[in-house]
Amino acid sequence: MSDNDLYAVIGSPIQHSKSPWIHNEFATQTSESVAYQAVLGDESNFSGSVDAFREQGGQGLNVTVPFKQEAFKYADKHSERALRAGAVNTLVFQADGSVLAENTDGVGIVTDIQNNHDVAIEGKRVLILGAGGAVRGILEPLLGQKPADVVIANRTVSKAVQLAEDFADLGEISGCGFEAVEGRFDLIINGTSASLAGELPPVPKTVIDTQSVCYDMMYGADVTVFNKWADSLSAAKTIDGLGMLVEQAAESFFIWRGVRPTTAPVLEKLRDLLKS
Repeated sequence: MSDNDLYAVIGSPIQHSKSPWIHNEFATQTSESVAYQAVLGDESNFSGSVDAFREQGGQGLNVTVPFKQEAFKYADKHSERALRAGAVNTLVFQADGSVLAENTDGVGIVTDIQNNHDVAIEGKRVLILGAGGAVRGILEPLLGQKPADVVIANRTVSKAVQLAEDFADLGEISGCGFEAVEGRFDLIINGTSASLAGELPPVPKTVIDTQSVCYDMMYGADVTVFNKWADSLSAAKTIDGLGMLVEQAAESFFIWRGVRPTTAPVLEKLRDLLKS
């Protein structure tokens, strides 16, 4: 490969992104000639921002808010995961000039749950809170692990029901409102952004018991509000989304370079960085 093949993450805002740090760690670890930066996307002209990056020699992009749907439209070809998600977080600029779209978020969360935390998904009852793009992006890989059933709970009930219908061919899945959730669950995934506002989705406490694993897709230097709530109800384990961030990045790196980085040391260093 030529020196320093160029990649980036595009979003708005973007200055707080950990992706450049993560990918540059991967590049060092794997001895890949990669330079990775952050690009502030133009919210009124996403395609123009991407075109400009490609003209600089860019070979691939990670895509974050608010551009995941626009990136889907920008691409010429879509993986099955991207088609299912209806949104993409990874673009591959191919030698023939075409653009391939991928979504690695679902792989990221499944790998984090199963490999990093030794939590099985197969045969388990799974509750997912929220029905936005973040949740849509994880459903196909999650259902691929064959949980017993998946319940999507959301403030707007119709969105949860519609999302469940969209994925009904992949497994046992249903949608309802937050207050209508019944029974206990083995795995509860918070895909709402409520934690960022210091709020909790209004689900019954009865969803959690001492066997439940609770996963917040958000992360921060401190324990998230959702995970504090789960801890207060004696959940078996609480996990934040930092591992998902690193694992989805590793999947992107693999798609671009054909080399799979080792994530554990990068995740450990990133956790220490957040705390400091």
